[in-house]
Amino acid sequence: MKYSDQQRIQKIYEYSSKLLGYIEEKGITKDHLLNDFSLQWLVTTPLYNIGEHAYLLSSEYKEAHNDITWAMISGLRHRLVHDYDGTNWNIIADVVFEELPALIKQLDKIL
Repeated sequence: MKYSDQQRIQKIYEYSSKLLGYIEEKGITKDHLLNDFSLQWLVTTPLYNIGEHAYLLSSEYKEAHNDITWAMISGLRHRLVHDYDGTNWNIIADVVFEELPALIKQLDKIL
């Protein structure tokens, strides 16, 4: 299915919000994420989807909203998919617990 940029932003927002909501609801901490393989698997699917939608945004949209690090978001997806065994979970934990809340705030302004 082909999505518009606005639909992709909505998807990114939904995946981000659902992931953070789950983490908060379950009381998951960085330490849990760093040491629990099942939690690592749990966070990768939303991160894949967020990165894929970011990657497929139009160049014009990305330029119009260049305060968001689209290349880093899509790059994270590519690293997780193509080098999963080399994943640095400290970086992923920082993304989930620090960068994702900031992204949601940025997306709130767009939406």
